[in-house]
This record gives sequence, C-alpha cells and structure tokens, in this order.
Amino acid sequence: MNLEELKKLKEKAQRQVALREGNKKYRVVVSMGTSGIAAGARDVMKTMLDEIEKRGLDDVEVRVTGEHGLEDVEPVIRIEEAGGEETTYARLDAEKAKKIVAEHLGKGKKVENLAVGKQKKTE
Repeated sequence: MNLEELKKLKEKAQRQVALREGNKKYRVVVSMGTSGIAAGARDVMKTMLDEIEKRGLDDVEVRVTGEHGLEDVEPVIRIEEAGGEETTYARLDAEKAKKIVAEHLGKGKKVENLAVGKQKKTE
C-alpha cells in the first residue's frame, strides 16, 4: 500500500466516523447485540455507511446499540428523525439497507414494506 492509498483510507475512515456524531436530521440506530451480529447487522451497517457516504448525505448520523428486543427479526435498525418520529426496520440485508438509504434517508419516504413499527415521540 502506498502513501496515497493510505491517505484515501484515512479520509474514508474520518468521513465514516463523522457519520457517528453530531446533531443531524436523521439518526440511524443499528442493533448490534449478539443476535443482530449473528444475523448480519455488521454487513447492514457497513452497507449503510458506504451508501450514506456515496450519496453525500451529510444530515445522517449512525449509532449502534445493543438488542432492540426483536431477536426473531434481526438485523434491526431504527431511524429517528429530528421531529421525533421513529421508524423501525427489520429482517434487513445489504440490498434492503441500500433501499432504505436511497428512499428514507435520501428522499424522506419511508419504505413501508420493510417497516415493522412507527411512532411519534411526545414531549
């Protein structure tokens, strides 16, 4: 690996770390408990991070959590919107993750056939 390749790798890592912090329009919370990881949550998260970066979606942050309590339908993610609405998606894989990034995070349209729950937080 040469110096230029190392610089590109460093820049990519820094961009992906930036997706995990800040006050953004969307927060994606990936369930990374034991059952989620066993079901493929790491691949789903990596795909989402890559797609978010590829599409230049600067208003999204990605976080990880333990179990959501939905072990039978892992991998599970929850998208929290700045306005308080939450949407939970389940039984995900890399292709479904790409669709969620394109539609929900990119266009603001929920992917109804993948959603297993929606709620609006009240204050």
